[in-house]
Amino acid sequence: MNELFGSTRAVIRDRYALLTPSGFVSSHLPGWENAVCQVVISPAMGARFSQVLITLAKEGQCVGNTGANQYIIYVLEGTATILLKERRHRLEKGSYVYLPAGQDVGLKSAGANMRALIFQKPYQRLRGAAAPEAIVGNERDVKGQPFLGNEDARLQVLLPDLPAFDLAVNIFTYQPGATLPCVETHIMEHGLLMLRGQGVYRLGEDWHPVQEGDVIWMAPYCPQWFVAMGKTPAAYIYYKDVNRDPI
Repeated sequence: MNELFGSTRAVIRDRYALLTPSGFVSSHLPGWENAVCQVVISPAMGARFSQVLITLAKEGQCVGNTGANQYIIYVLEGTATILLKERRHRLEKGSYVYLPAGQDVGLKSAGANMRALIFQKPYQRLRGAAAPEAIVGNERDVKGQPFLGNEDARLQVLLPDLPAFDLAVNIFTYQPGATLPCVETHIMEHGLLMLRGQGVYRLGEDWHPVQEGDVIWMAPYCPQWFVAMGKTPAAYIYYKDVNRDPI
């Protein structure tokens, strides 16, 4: 899958996008210090959320308030600490944090090259339901459940399945040869990062080889299907919007 001489696996369509690490462009974002930021999905693409990859150098940090947005932070590599309501939490690979809108936060690296994935979305309040509180967890504490009875395709649900949440973030792990049970076509929008392994993703009418580090955006009603290939399991983490009336 080498990308040489002007070729690329990256594809941008109206209803989906596949982006590969060799084409990621780094920048800086307000509030982040000693950090390299890669905005890989955003409303500029047509999405209704943002997906960002952050690399913190030694003494890298972000201190501020989430404002109108809510955040999911998932640690890909390294260690960090996060200060929430005067309590400091240690983060390591596999840790995740949910930050509600209006949350004061202080995230600091605990060494060089801490890498994190961030999903960012404006919060849609549900009448009669209190907004969610901050959550700190680790994927190792979330048991993978067989997806629709398939032991070779397991889903880890990182956030509580409660109406107050208007988004979900899950990790899907496939044994070699395992697939989604059907070509899904639904109202939920997705942002996805391949964590491990490789496979083939059907997006719309097209078929794409994908591997660790690839990013995919899927608009509502984009036909989608995946098969894991190779000798090792494949896994991806993904976002979707849930629990709100269609608009």
